[in-house]
Amino acid sequence: MRFCNPIIPGFYPDPSICRYGNDYYLVTSSFGYVPGIPIFHSTNLIEWKQIGYVLSRPNQIPLGEGKNTGLSVIASGIYAPTIRYYNGWFYVISTNVTAGINCIVRAQDPAGPWTDPLILEWGGIDPSLLFDNDGKVYLTGTGTVNELPGIYQAEIDIETGCLCSPRRRIWQGTGGKYPEGPHLYHIDAWYYLMIAEGGTEYGHMETIARSTSPWGPFESCPYNPILTHRSTDEPIQSVGHGDLIQAHDGSWWMVHLGVRPHGYPPVHHLGRETFLAPVQWDKNGWPRVGVDGRTFLEMEGPRFYQNNTSDSPGKDKNSAVFRDDFDGIALSSPWCTLRNVPPGILSLTEHPGWLILRGTAATLDDALPMAFVGCRQRHFSCRVRTLITFVPLHAGEEAGLVVYMSERFYYELALCKLQETTYQALRSDEAGGSLIFRRRIGSLQKVETLLPLTVPSLELWIEATEETYRFGYRLTDETLYPSGGESPHLLSSAVFSEKPEGLAVLQSQTGSVPAVHWIGEGETRLLSTEVAGGFTGIFFGLYATGNGKACQSPASFDFFEYQPE
Repeated sequence: MRFCNPIIPGFYPDPSICRYGNDYYLVTSSFGYVPGIPIFHSTNLIEWKQIGYVLSRPNQIPLGEGKNTGLSVIASGIYAPTIRYYNGWFYVISTNVTAGINCIVRAQDPAGPWTDPLILEWGGIDPSLLFDNDGKVYLTGTGTVNELPGIYQAEIDIETGCLCSPRRRIWQGTGGKYPEGPHLYHIDAWYYLMIAEGGTEYGHMETIARSTSPWGPFESCPYNPILTHRSTDEPIQSVGHGDLIQAHDGSWWMVHLGVRPHGYPPVHHLGRETFLAPVQWDKNGWPRVGVDGRTFLEMEGPRFYQNNTSDSPGKDKNSAVFRDDFDGIALSSPWCTLRNVPPGILSLTEHPGWLILRGTAATLDDALPMAFVGCRQRHFSCRVRTLITFVPLHAGEEAGLVVYMSERFYYELALCKLQETTYQALRSDEAGGSLIFRRRIGSLQKVETLLPLTVPSLELWIEATEETYRFGYRLTDETLYPSGGESPHLLSSAVFSEKPEGLAVLQSQTGSVPAVHWIGEGETRLLSTEVAGGFTGIFFGLYATGNGKACQSPASFDFFEYQPE
């Protein structure tokens, strides 16, 4: 049975995979988002369900809490984890770039809890582990800034984290820039060392070498690179940073990252995603990946895939719908925050059925923890909506819905009380509560649309296509005609203090479906990695801020809904 790539769409890069029996577990990088290292489970390699995060406690993922580290969320945090199973334990090793450390955590249940980090005396990034047949454990990673480029290795005591051998360079790669993402495998009589080269850009590639010793010397595969889409017009680009797995039926597979660019010149904004390709071994013992070293959007899956009937978020749009009515006492797996959020910033228990965000002085422009929760955009075409209640009391207070790439690249739709000077520059009215659509592109920031408000409750909408984001609002029957009972809602007699030019009059009555009124749009291209930089992808976020001061008024969100189109 054929399957569709990517198997995990959206910002899920640097995949690593392991198998325990007939169960497969996969982890990816998370960078500056918390919790860190999402972990997925599958029984057929195609359909994956997130079962939690590896790094879920603040002490597991120190990201400079409360400090402006100067590191953007798109380039800080947790890089390139590797997951392995050995002797009753699952191990994950990764790099915390913000803290400048490499560390190992382990768990007997991959859904957690995971141990506190075992910090290693080991430099570089992209660490990996091989548990060899004789009980020895090898730690493999990249060079540091003070070392020659290449792949470095040492034997390690997995219980203490102490090195049992000198650190030595074992392979420099085939000549591509940034040799990284190494994985060492012991397969039959050979030790295979597979790495990524070329940078995680359009020249990305996967190469491999082998030796009869884990220390080399390593012989480069005559077919290198074994995976690349460089200088092609394939719809998947930047492929590399892979990990090999032998399935329970004996077949071999590779998970790897890639991007799906669009437009000209090509750009991508969903982030680096997780793809799957079959692997065949030739008569000389070298792996052949995909079809002539390429991965396609549609490929033939494992033989055991056709017998599985579970939902697939990458295949079935209905199963990819995400709606949260905030009825629990903790946020569910898709949600992340920007760095570690201090206590008291968000609550699901203060008003049951509502998410409460208390804005701090930190803003969307700051490299600081703030009142923000977000989930990844996983489809080019999708719709997002939320119902917000917010009464800004002082100038600078705002809360709303944001399309977020980084501190310098985002679009936002928010209820706010503007700074008076800003407001007077835009309108001659007396300053008050407003609905704004604002765009931030690098050093350029502009309020594109401003509507003075007297109603504190609105549905905020975003409609995404491959090329654009469209922003709007809707008045619901719940907004205009509440059913009563205790609720954060506050209503007033008019929607807008005046009718903005060109804006249709809004009317709603019980039983009708009010229209969505679109007030602005922005290009996806301007939030792409090619423009914004970094290593992440788009998040849809709910946020609140006092813009330099703590917010006196909390923002209340009744629900959040993500719907692929």
